[in-house]
Amino acid sequence: MTTADTASSLEYITGARQELTVVLPARLRRIPNWSEGPFPFELGSRRTDTPTRSTYFAPASARALYGAPGRPRRWHLPLDVKHDGLRLLGVELLRAATARDPEHALAVLHFGVDRPLLPVLRALADRGFATTEEPLTGLTGPFDPALLLDGIADVRSQSTPFAISRPYTIAFLTPTAHHAPALRDGREGELPATADRWLWQLASRSNAQDFPLAPEAAADHLRDAVRISADWSALVLRQGAAFLGHRLDTGEDDFYGFGALHTRTVYLDALLLGSLQRDHIDELTDELSEVFSQPRHLARRVTALERNIAHFRSGYWRQHLTAHGTANELLLAFQNQHRLPARFNEILAEAADYSRLVQTQESQQISGTLGVLTILGLPLGTALGILQVLDDKSPSHLLLALALSIAATAGVLTTRYGRLVLSSLRGGESGR
Repeated sequence: MTTADTASSLEYITGARQELTVVLPARLRRIPNWSEGPFPFELGSRRTDTPTRSTYFAPASARALYGAPGRPRRWHLPLDVKHDGLRLLGVELLRAATARDPEHALAVLHFGVDRPLLPVLRALADRGFATTEEPLTGLTGPFDPALLLDGIADVRSQSTPFAISRPYTIAFLTPTAHHAPALRDGREGELPATADRWLWQLASRSNAQDFPLAPEAAADHLRDAVRISADWSALVLRQGAAFLGHRLDTGEDDFYGFGALHTRTVYLDALLLGSLQRDHIDELTDELSEVFSQPRHLARRVTALERNIAHFRSGYWRQHLTAHGTANELLLAFQNQHRLPARFNEILAEAADYSRLVQTQESQQISGTLGVLTILGLPLGTALGILQVLDDKSPSHLLLALALSIAATAGVLTTRYGRLVLSSLRGGESGR
């Protein structure tokens, strides 16, 4: 590998500032005795606790992310664990209950990284390794989620619902003076093509050997890149997101400290909201696929489906969640990666079709019931009317009239109209 290839691949690059957030699906076993609310990162006098973060979001989105007074949905535990070039700063749990899975949760692990970042990301994505050094094995040892969440939550296996193929990662890297491939040409100069390649590698957790971008398709892969400012960009993909600086990071008091704070807080929460939306839409899609599994309970299933859709729309479905433009753009990018708007529109259309089907069946059942009442009542009413006109009170004649009306009813039921009425009744009953 040449020096240029090494710089372009990020395989051996350690940025001036490197941070990593890992999101894992989990099953909540009990409410943790941790502090309530999201992890309150601090920068100077600024503390990103629940009241501060809630100002960035619409009330419904804030309730989905942080809960409400007396009904918390998020907890955090500060830690300081160092191992193999990584430092675990803390753990969060977000209760993400759905209609079918009230114990669903998302676990969030916050790391600082003091070694090349890309190999860490590739390990979490279970990529192969190009070097002969001992490869990272992901979240093991003191970073094992099963150990960190012992007795509180179980990390999902890949075979369970809502499991993602690998942990979702959010990477943040700022360059030094030696990292020319990521730097703008001057304060307002153009970005080199290698900057977007770095951004792609961090977000996709891959190098050029894992996933070589075709030049003809590179623009499509990078269409959701968010140019936050001249200083940095973001890219959101299905399994990861990345934030990359485009000018020299001058140290602790640099603007990038504020950028890192936003990445771990507001921007993380926008992506967490996208994850909640994805999980609910996955569940609604699965619920749609089971509507006809028990045809006799179709109406009940469709009613429950419509109720769950209404709950999702009122509590979770937001495409513009805040006045903060970048957080909105990140959420929209996440939704586009998972086709959430298109999938939800398909769910609405399919649910509307099922609702019309139920209404049609109920109308048929009502019509069939009225038809049966007509077929049964007309002969009997006619016979009783004749006896009343004749002032005939003989029990034998009454029984004879009843028998003749039953025979007439049976005869009518054998006609085309009678068969149609019975068919309507059977169809309506099958929809229950």
